[in-house]
Amino acid sequence: MITTERTPGLTCRIFPSYSSPVTSDDQVFLALANPVRRRLLEILAEQPTPSGDLTSRFTLSRSSVTEHLKVLKDAGLVIDEPRGRQRIYHLRAAPLADLSAWLHPFERFWRDRMSDIALLAEDLE
Repeated sequence: MITTERTPGLTCRIFPSYSSPVTSDDQVFLALANPVRRRLLEILAEQPTPSGDLTSRFTLSRSSVTEHLKVLKDAGLVIDEPRGRQRIYHLRAAPLADLSAWLHPFERFWRDRMSDIALLAEDLE
């Protein structure tokens, strides 16, 4: 029997070219790859927000926003707090700090580019 199981979100191939499972770092990158989820994180960075209020900020259905929140929760980027009949979502920034630490060595490339741009601007003046 041929399996059609896919590694969630990493590839559209039925048989991926790697065998490693999806790590928590991968889940963070996958969660951040979607603009709706990035916007949800921006909103939650301002303050904890009930799911209904989050839904009202998008033209998406409630179930679509709920699915995006689940991806963020599975990646460890948000937590939800049941409060009565509502769920209040909170940003959990620890995975973003880990991501920032991973990206830090690459910052020198941007600094070098910005220095080049500054020198060009000075030459143009």
